[in-house]
Amino acid sequence: MTDIQEGESADVHALVINRNRRLKWPVLDPLEALLMILCGLSITGFSLSVLADVITREIGAPWLWLQQVTTGFFAWGVFLGIGVATRRNEHLYLAELVNSMRGATRIAFELLSRGVVMVIAGFMIYFGIKNAILDMGNFRMPSLIPMTFYSASIPLSGALVFLFSFEQLVNGLRHGFVEPDAPAVTEVGHE
Repeated sequence: MTDIQEGESADVHALVINRNRRLKWPVLDPLEALLMILCGLSITGFSLSVLADVITREIGAPWLWLQQVTTGFFAWGVFLGIGVATRRNEHLYLAELVNSMRGATRIAFELLSRGVVMVIAGFMIYFGIKNAILDMGNFRMPSLIPMTFYSASIPLSGALVFLFSFEQLVNGLRHGFVEPDAPAVTEVGHE
């Protein structure tokens, strides 16, 4: 790890994983880096608000609004994390099954799995927007945080999942889904 000298800035691309580069557009790398930063801030905010909630309850002076702050950090962290996990191909995915395939079968399963993910992302966008609209005018007590603040994370996550799945689909069809230097997968006991 190198120290940052005075006048230099940290390379945000250090947060972008290089695995599966052939499936990624470089133009979306800053978005991945930003999502990683926001996920880190969400985890930090979640942890600190839980700690503060425990401490204030233990000393007998609970801050009731901390639970709502914790919920906000949790919701945004989870749903932004879904988007970045999709970009990094680290989400719940049939990777092990698909990695053992080659040729037309592999392409068919890649298309099917990403197509299903894109349909689910579409549902997240559509129903997430409907839910956010319904939440307008509703507020969490006692902090008066608008409910839309929490539910807006769902359609944004769906849009990110759709974008990153589309990116992988297009690039997989153009450049192949299999890493060029990927070792051949064999069954256990067979060479």
